[in-house]
Amino acid sequence: MGETEQRPTAGSRLGAQENAGISTLEHGQKPPLTPPGKLISIKIQMLDDTQETFEVPQRAPGKVLHDAVCNHLNLVEGDYFGLEFPDHKKMMVWLDLLKPVMKQIRRPKHVVVKFVVKFFPPDHAQLQEELTRYLFALQVKQDLAQGRLTCNDTSTALLISHIVQSEIGDFDETIDREHLAKNKYIPQQEALEDKIMEFHRNHMGQTPAESDFQLLEIARRLEMYGIRLHPAKDREGTKINLAVANTGILVFQGHTKINAFNWAKVRKLSFKRKRFLIKLRPDVNSSFQDTLEFLMASRDFCKSFWKICVEHHAFFRLFEEPKPKPKPVLFSRGSSFRFSGRTQKQVLDYVKEGGHKKVQFERKHSKIRSIRSLTVQPSEQHTEVPKQSSSFAYGDDNDAAAVQSCQQGKELKASVEDTGQHKSPSLKKSPKEGRKVDGAVVSAVEEEEEAATDRMQQNRPQSQQPSTAGSLTGSPHLSELSINSQGGPSVANMSLSPNLSPDAKQSSPLISPLLNDPSCIRTEEEEEVKKKRFPTEKAYFIAKEVATTERTYLKDLEVITSWFQSAVSKEDCMPETLKNLIFSNFEPLHKFHTGFLKEIEQRLALWEGRSNAHIKGGHQRIGDVMLKNIQSMKQLTVHLWKHDEILTELENGIKNSRKLETFCRDFELQKVCYLPLNTFLLRPLHRLMHYKQIMERLCKHYPPNHTDFRDSRAALAEITEMVAQLHGNMIKMENFQKLHELKKDLIGIDNLVIPGREFIRLGSLSKLSGKGLQQRMFFLFNDILLYTSRGLTASNQFKVHGHLPLYGMTIEDSEEEWGVPHCLTLRGQQQSIIIAASTRAEMDKWIEDIQMAIDLAEKSSDPAPELLASSPPDNKDPLSVSDCTSLPAGLISDQRPVSISCICWYRMQSLSFYDILQSDENQLSGNLLRKFKNSNGWQKLWVVFTNFCMFFYKSHQDNHPLASLPLLGYSLTIPSESENIHKDYVFKLHFKSHVYYFRAESEYTFERWMEVIRSATSSALRTRALSHREPHTY
Repeated sequence: MGETEQRPTAGSRLGAQENAGISTLEHGQKPPLTPPGKLISIKIQMLDDTQETFEVPQRAPGKVLHDAVCNHLNLVEGDYFGLEFPDHKKMMVWLDLLKPVMKQIRRPKHVVVKFVVKFFPPDHAQLQEELTRYLFALQVKQDLAQGRLTCNDTSTALLISHIVQSEIGDFDETIDREHLAKNKYIPQQEALEDKIMEFHRNHMGQTPAESDFQLLEIARRLEMYGIRLHPAKDREGTKINLAVANTGILVFQGHTKINAFNWAKVRKLSFKRKRFLIKLRPDVNSSFQDTLEFLMASRDFCKSFWKICVEHHAFFRLFEEPKPKPKPVLFSRGSSFRFSGRTQKQVLDYVKEGGHKKVQFERKHSKIRSIRSLTVQPSEQHTEVPKQSSSFAYGDDNDAAAVQSCQQGKELKASVEDTGQHKSPSLKKSPKEGRKVDGAVVSAVEEEEEAATDRMQQNRPQSQQPSTAGSLTGSPHLSELSINSQGGPSVANMSLSPNLSPDAKQSSPLISPLLNDPSCIRTEEEEEVKKKRFPTEKAYFIAKEVATTERTYLKDLEVITSWFQSAVSKEDCMPETLKNLIFSNFEPLHKFHTGFLKEIEQRLALWEGRSNAHIKGGHQRIGDVMLKNIQSMKQLTVHLWKHDEILTELENGIKNSRKLETFCRDFELQKVCYLPLNTFLLRPLHRLMHYKQIMERLCKHYPPNHTDFRDSRAALAEITEMVAQLHGNMIKMENFQKLHELKKDLIGIDNLVIPGREFIRLGSLSKLSGKGLQQRMFFLFNDILLYTSRGLTASNQFKVHGHLPLYGMTIEDSEEEWGVPHCLTLRGQQQSIIIAASTRAEMDKWIEDIQMAIDLAEKSSDPAPELLASSPPDNKDPLSVSDCTSLPAGLISDQRPVSISCICWYRMQSLSFYDILQSDENQLSGNLLRKFKNSNGWQKLWVVFTNFCMFFYKSHQDNHPLASLPLLGYSLTIPSESENIHKDYVFKLHFKSHVYYFRAESEYTFERWMEVIRSATSSALRTRALSHREPHTY
């Protein structure tokens, strides 16, 4: 075996490091014990047609061999694969993971075991690893060559064109002909070569990862994808073929499917000698059970097929591995066979948890390296990104100024090794690819926080050159998770889920040179000295909250009055009337609040003793300043009433002008526009509610005899009157804005925004169908319920699958009927669907809102209008659309900030309109100290909380955030003693493996941050406050 060890292994060929195996076990599980004894050698044929030899003990179960192969390949999602070998009767069977290998493979020296795909999921986007999809693509290639995957010539040519693209890159006629001459992908390939090259020409710029993604997207729609035919006869003796898939048992005549029995219809599967029996659930219209019988060639064939069916049913339908049956006392009856291993749900949950390390690999047949094997070359400054991944990378030429501002004249040490001399160990592996919106979603690539800190400490002594924008952008630490970070060269590809892109992994928002540079970290002694200089009373911190939130509000106004206005003036895309309407109403607001902020800051300076320190007492108050300015603000009410017209006219202009639509979309891609554009237009109305909340807290704090109480109470009365006048208008505009935001998120519907339609709730639920439980995104309105899936679009839109009018709908509990937890049936007049939530609390929210919406629909006299399906984009090739509905391989142009809908999809959360209104009120800004789980120092950051997300800045003067952390799904707690956080006013945010600590400056600010973050991390049941409001009219 010495010679075998010297041969290149599968792991080394795929670019893996030695002894870098990845466990496929659940967290906390122990691997099966390896029995001692004599070792036997097993030859395994991989999907790339190479052979490897593995040594396992004679008495080792099959799982030991299977895990050894997966660890050798660094394959995380190994549960989709199996080991197949010919038994003593030359019949191909699957290796049983529970039985000893030696009892199954009698003559291992003469047997070659094949490592192949065993379970084909309904959607390849559920495969979350690029390596897994690469192996699936090899399986498709193998099935094509063996004639197992049959399809028409057009589909065949399209499949091969993607294989060729992944192997040799972009089209070149000479190279293509040479490659096709040397490589035969199907028999009689010559007749299709011209068509293959014609399709290949259209894949320019497509990476190998994209090619795999498109290949599987086409293949999964073919009838014979993942199908292995088992000869049989029906009761009449007609020759047929049986097959099993993720949906159930299929019946073929030749290669044509003639019948299918979904798992939901099957009550029991059994076999008796050569007869294979399917017992179906009783039909609704009959009182007897139907039993189907098929005759197979032998008992062994029959039992083998029965085992495969049992395994498929367990893998795709069960939540966890079935428990073993207790051994009978006297004698056993029937087979003891059971499925062993993780179910698909457990695999998905494990990968989402992030319980593994990403490894790089190379493709054996490809001349182009995988994105995961890319390293920074001396001539490269930026890492190439697969184009189908919606990359939101932080870093461009403008970042140098931010770096210099952060350092305040200090020399910033380079984050990356001098590429001409050294390479950092962190660059040997490419950054992790975007993960499912688990940790800190919707942004670029996650590096573990602890590892990032260590790498920076390692890199700093080796590079003393001043940092430049180029070096920062090339740094792996600059793989910034930030919803708003658009533009600039991408550093790594981002995704939110198995579905968001071909490589979906979790990402952390707080890894960047700016956010982790120790030179920017304030020492604890400095903080303590600073604390002693400032007042400690609660009223002071309430006044300080006015100042900090006013700074953020003024920055938001500048997005419209400065950035948007400047961009509009350079482009002739907006009518003059619309320009005047927007800017004539926003400029007076910006001017007023600029003066208001200066007055508040002057009062705080007096209060803190930084100016005229001898003056005390009379300046330790804020009520008089608030009263004076709120009274002046009432004169601006005329501008606030115009916001309804501004929002409506802007949307009408976008609807009527493609140029204006493109301009607004491009503006939203700028870093400064960290929220949807319409949200900035509603900021003045949100700010009134903030003033009201602040004054309520101040009046509650002051005793009636306090000198500031009278002015504070008068200011509260004034602002309450203003809010009461504008509140109805604000709710109407918020609904209008939300409908237009959802319109951008949905494809397949044109008339979503209509008079009278109100948004109620959106969220991720499971829908029970013939394929089992499938994740779907649901959108509830006051007249209709839409269910969608994440579409294969660059902009991560949701494709509408169907809709149910709410008029006449009923809700039924279906847990007992279907055996699915938190399950209910929605019965409409023409259609019924079965849905399930992840928790009982989540289902209660949906039941309450759906019932409320049904009641509103019943009271409405107008029937729900028909939904108009949108037409497909003009730039798609009709053949491509009809054959595979493929994702365009060109550059992704639509890079809007990732919407709240996508976050809910990947975090399995839901959100109601009431939650959104609460979020508008619960906004906060200020300085926080941040610490990672295994880091030592605390870093001071300016943090803005809005729109269910924390945005991180170096200081309040920055124009755009450096990173962001969406909080939906996060847990908010206080650190325990075991975590050794010996500081006051510390709260902890954690989601699965992601942990962040934040430290406030006082008890008041600590309670305020806890209050507003809790509103985003745990939305309560919807109140009835909005249940009976009048329908909105536009």
